[in-house]
Amino acid sequence: MKSAKLTLAALIIAAAGLFAFNSIKDGSVKGTVTPADAAARAWVISSTDTLKATIDKGAFEISSVKPGTYKLIIEAKPPYKNISKEGITVADGQPTDVGEIKLEK
Repeated sequence: MKSAKLTLAALIIAAAGLFAFNSIKDGSVKGTVTPADAAARAWVISSTDTLKATIDKGAFEISSVKPGTYKLIIEAKPPYKNISKEGITVADGQPTDVGEIKLEK
């Protein structure tokens, strides 16, 4: 009877451990910039992370983004102006599409 109680206790502890350590999956931020050749890099910034990606033919995707809220900055090439977008939310393991971002001179 004592070993049955120990086995049951061990199973409960093992099951609790499986649920206690769910892994957090990184997401991504993607979008497009117009004009396509007007920007160099896209950045996402939070209080703890700063990530970047190059913009290729107007498209970008920043990967390995932890879930949270970010500020997106598009680094423009002159004569275009940099642009930023607040409140970009990345969910656990999901891509966040910010759509088309139009740059101005």
